[in-house]
Amino acid sequence: MGRAMIIGAGGVATVAACKMAEAPEVFEEVMIASRTKEKCDNIIKKINKPNFHSAQVDAMKIDELSALIKEFKPDLVLNLALPYQDLAIMEACLKAGVSYLDTANYESPDNPHFEYKYQWAYDDKFKSAGLTAILGCGFDPGVSQIFTAYAAKHYFDEIHNLDIVDCNAGDHGKYFATNFNPEINIREITAKGKYYENGKWIETEPLTIHRPIDYPEIGEKESYLLHHEELESLVKNFPSIKRARFWMTFSQRYLTALEVLQEVGMTSIEPINYEGKEIVPLQFLKALLPDPSSLGQNYKGKACIGVQLKGLYQNKERTYFIWSIFDHEKAYKETGTQAVAYSTGIPAMVGAIMYLKGLWKKPGVYNVEEFDPDPFLETMPKFGIDWHEAIDIVLPIDK
Repeated sequence: MGRAMIIGAGGVATVAACKMAEAPEVFEEVMIASRTKEKCDNIIKKINKPNFHSAQVDAMKIDELSALIKEFKPDLVLNLALPYQDLAIMEACLKAGVSYLDTANYESPDNPHFEYKYQWAYDDKFKSAGLTAILGCGFDPGVSQIFTAYAAKHYFDEIHNLDIVDCNAGDHGKYFATNFNPEINIREITAKGKYYENGKWIETEPLTIHRPIDYPEIGEKESYLLHHEELESLVKNFPSIKRARFWMTFSQRYLTALEVLQEVGMTSIEPINYEGKEIVPLQFLKALLPDPSSLGQNYKGKACIGVQLKGLYQNKERTYFIWSIFDHEKAYKETGTQAVAYSTGIPAMVGAIMYLKGLWKKPGVYNVEEFDPDPFLETMPKFGIDWHEAIDIVLPIDK
């Protein structure tokens, strides 16, 4: 049905490619491109399908990337690289005349902020070119927004309160490691928290607001309020929302180690001079920490991500909880990765199916909640991610 190009060769790209191989009727040809071609070749060796190809490319070099896109002629480019590269890859797609999909919003290497304005600013360019840009098609962001759109379509006349809850209760056996790119992960966690209430954004000191939340199949875990990018698009696209928050769990061991690293300056993004060379401490720390893609083999336990909602339906108060459960061992058995990469790579691949089937295809730049959620949620379980729902219950966030 179509051709797809994956930019990136980490855990998320591995999952997306493995799952594309399960749908040859949709993905006729697939190219995986990265700065390190060997990583792409390793993924293809694992898949062992003749319709998968590899290439070397520096995604920050717009002309180089657009030339590769023009040569391969994909119908869609999946940006499964780093969020620093979003704008360059969008520019390359525009130059090559190909639609775009990513899993995380643009973040400047020098000024870490979760803001969609830089990508939303491309809306007119994509409309004029007749191309589609699908933003944030991972799990959170991604399925968390699709869950919200599904709830709004089927269960609510107005959504008032929204809480996204993310719990990883797995154990990888390492004293300290991050589940995705360490540089991105640590910057996200150490940044100030932020939530939306009554038309205003309220900023908090990092990890100062926390509470226990009961997660299905896992139990009660201490959960910390963070800022997360999907809140920005959700309050924009569902203006009845009065409060929107994002919660994530961390073990005490993880937080203690992170606090020490912060205190000694290892999480700083300010360059320092070391023996005549300029280095960024956080980038050096990234080089020391385990590669997230290496964690899967020993990872055990489960993760849960969901959305808890309150609002009105037919003038009556309503609550709704929709969630998915992930098993680290199952993820590794299927794709050789841990569940965090699994939970991001499958939604990206399903989003590509939505585009290639013409179900999520219209000129402009869109967040995933602006498309019909039904075909996405009908398709996702076929590739490994089930979802569950409960209506009119006491929400775990309120217990």
